[in-house]
Amino acid sequence: MDFRFSDEQKMLRQTVRSFVDAEIIPHISEWDAQGAFDPKIWTRLADLGLLGICIPEKYGGSGMDYNALAIACEELECGDTAFRTAVSVHTGLNSMTLLQWGTEEQKQRYLIPQAKGEKIGAFGLTEPGAGSDVASMSSHAVLEGDYYRLNGQKTWISLCDIADYFIVFAYTDKEAKHHGISAFIVEREMVGFSSKAIKGKYGIRSGNTGELFFEDIMIPKENLLGQEGEGFKIAMSALDNGRFTVAAGAVGLIQACIEASVRYSHERHTFGQAIGEHQLVKQMIAKMEAGYQMSRLLVYRAGELKNQGIRNTRETSLAKWQACDFANQAADDAVQIHGAYGYSDDYPVARYLRNSKAPVIYEGTREIHTLMQADYVLGNRQDKELSHTLPPWTFDF
Repeated sequence: MDFRFSDEQKMLRQTVRSFVDAEIIPHISEWDAQGAFDPKIWTRLADLGLLGICIPEKYGGSGMDYNALAIACEELECGDTAFRTAVSVHTGLNSMTLLQWGTEEQKQRYLIPQAKGEKIGAFGLTEPGAGSDVASMSSHAVLEGDYYRLNGQKTWISLCDIADYFIVFAYTDKEAKHHGISAFIVEREMVGFSSKAIKGKYGIRSGNTGELFFEDIMIPKENLLGQEGEGFKIAMSALDNGRFTVAAGAVGLIQACIEASVRYSHERHTFGQAIGEHQLVKQMIAKMEAGYQMSRLLVYRAGELKNQGIRNTRETSLAKWQACDFANQAADDAVQIHGAYGYSDDYPVARYLRNSKAPVIYEGTREIHTLMQADYVLGNRQDKELSHTLPPWTFDF
């Protein structure tokens, strides 16, 4: 595989980095303290084509490849995890799932406005009693004529108060367990829908996260995504895309930790020399660099498989697990390098540490990915190609 970036990808990286430097970093401390970011950022993300970056042009997107998506996520997370999360959920979990599983009518109605940034998409899988154990969900939908009556609740949903459209999972046949879960496109304006933000989060404070409530929502049959009973497969395929963006963002966070630590290591002097001359500081920075390089290779390996239209659950799982762990460790070391100042808001590394913890948990905990990788090696798990696969990035439809 050739990991050299094309001129288009290099230009994309510089464009996103310039956007982050000019429009996010100067305000992020204030947004983090307030628990919200300026909604105008959504307009700018759309202007840059990032909300449909790897969606085909025929559906309103930029038509770039999946490693371009990784580049964008890296650079956005250098600014703050909340902005990478927004793209992960809107593009990775929602829009790419519509591209993969949606009917042509659904793509025209929902995917195109999302790719253009005119509408915002989100993803509702987790429930108060169902995180890693998806089969424990209690949300349920009953077919009544031309509509499904949906009842239930979702929690820890990013963009809960912002998104216009949600891909939501619910049982249509509880007795069938995993095979009885179905996926639906839910609109915010549907009667019986409500949302509520979660306050007091440890990290990613400027991002909107919360709960969704469904009380006798009548969903048209044409809003069923895929077929009845395909919801679990749809959710897992969506997570292949979401985890890819999370892993790419973690690479960007490691880079941010390196840059902050290098700056401080040159500025701060102790015992008559810059702290960057002390061996244990060098050791921490060296670990960051090793984690950065290894994580980046894992991410772009998964991205290349996506570019070829090959299922990549195993590779994406490994990239997500390792990159997020490396990012959490890099942030912890960055705080240590900054000493007491690292424990304050005077430098960004405290925010990096707070933000680095959530990705270790969501979209598959560290423990879930550990088990997945062990089962692959032991021969206990083999992935079959899905009935709906993402197309190669050339999009020759």
